[in-house]
Amino acid sequence: MTPARPGGLVLPRSFYDRPTLDVARDMLGKVLVHRTADGLAAGMIVEAEAYIGEGDPACHAAPGPTRRNEPLYGESGHAYVYFNYGMHCLFNAVTERRGFPAAVLVRALEPVDGEALMRRRRGRPQLSACDLCRGPGNLARALGITLAENRADLTRAPKRGAGLWIEDRGIEIDEVGWSPRMGIRLGTEHAWRCFVAGSSCVSGRRGGRESRSRSQQEGA
Repeated sequence: MTPARPGGLVLPRSFYDRPTLDVARDMLGKVLVHRTADGLAAGMIVEAEAYIGEGDPACHAAPGPTRRNEPLYGESGHAYVYFNYGMHCLFNAVTERRGFPAAVLVRALEPVDGEALMRRRRGRPQLSACDLCRGPGNLARALGITLAENRADLTRAPKRGAGLWIEDRGIEIDEVGWSPRMGIRLGTEHAWRCFVAGSSCVSGRRGGRESRSRSQQEGA
């Protein structure tokens, strides 16, 4: 894996305006950044899942347009943040063309900046660095992502003040694994979860069925 360079380039809208599986794969190694009044926290994306269209029974768009899933039908490159199980906020990046509902759920990060701030937010100083952002609910809490960030434009990084964005710091990933998505009961036949192979920060299984060809990812 290539080490990160200081700073980075904010991902443009064209990055997200592509097939969701391509976006999910290419998000690995990119850095999710959230700046608030408390400070800046950031982590390298090491695990992500694709949710694609009304035909995907695990996608929030499966029942058709609703007030909750409206961001999925909007412009790509925006955040879709929702409250899950009455406990956790989960962060997604909207993908593909306007009107076609799809997104990438970020499942785990490797902390890069603001680890002390992450620890304060998690309230568990004994956690390892990887445990801070392992799992989509934990990473949202560690980065301070709430429902206030729903619909945030990820392609803009303000020079001052709060902001949420994903940037490219030149990190290259050596190997990517694929597996069925986690925590769902429908759509489990799709190998639409990708992760950095060998990363200790990945939230779920890292072996067995998880290394798949691209045709298998697409359900061919």
